[in-house]
Amino acid sequence: MLGDTVRQQQGEAVFATVERIRQISIAFRRDGDAAARRELEATLDSLSHDRTIEVVRAFSYFSHLANIAEDQHQHPLHAGAQAKAARGAVARAPSSTRSRALRGGRRRRAASCRRLFDTILVSPVLTAHPTEVRRKSVLDREMEVAQLARRARPHAAHAGGGRRRRRRRCRAPSSRCGRPACCGAASPTVIDEVANGLSYYDHTFLRELPRLYGDLEDQLAAIDPAWNNTELPSFIRMGSWIGGDRDGNPFVNADVLRQAIEMQSKRVRRLLSRRAASARAPSSRSTAPA
Repeated sequence: MLGDTVRQQQGEAVFATVERIRQISIAFRRDGDAAARRELEATLDSLSHDRTIEVVRAFSYFSHLANIAEDQHQHPLHAGAQAKAARGAVARAPSSTRSRALRGGRRRRAASCRRLFDTILVSPVLTAHPTEVRRKSVLDREMEVAQLARRARPHAAHAGGGRRRRRRRCRAPSSRCGRPACCGAASPTVIDEVANGLSYYDHTFLRELPRLYGDLEDQLAAIDPAWNNTELPSFIRMGSWIGGDRDGNPFVNADVLRQAIEMQSKRVRRLLSRRAASARAPSSRSTAPA
């Protein structure tokens, strides 16, 4: 599918160059073919600046797609199931101390837990790695391909539709990766780094942390019913260097920091607006007996 995309968007000549480089690279790497090495060196040296960018871009997309395929092959569980397992491991922590807690009084046990969660602060910090920054449009396409690949697995609830149909659906996001909006030549800016970091929040922290708090509260309520009407304090606070690391990036200034904070605030406000709209939406009335 990537070959079809290269051929369609950049022409047969670019596809032929990419394919030939791929073949002779394999011959050199796997077989130690000296002639293949000489041909590879000569081919790469002869590339123009524009053609070099096209070749590098094609192999970059190949690596991204190969990583997605490998993830789906090695980890057949849906990402949500893995996240649930991770949350469960944390949420079961209170149960591991239950036998010791039962040796003390219930009131003392509840007070001790409250003091503990009032003083705990867990702050995972995202660091800035400009060399790993990819545009949000590319990240969105990769997520789309990964979701389609999961649905195409034989055990998936949405599997079906035939091999050709699934290939057509996967080809669409793959082809969009090659468009100018996804692959501009300019180096990523600090704001690109901020957007890149925030793009992961929707699929990780903003979705999983509320579930983690809920799991912990359920476990605590199982140990002590007094927790039924008590919410945990927000002891997990996300941190980020991206957009604020003035020691490590000369392009970070007051304006960039202000933009980074505004982008983070907008992401949270957008999430809360969606949650509020979902809570207000009328639900279908069940006809089943109570």
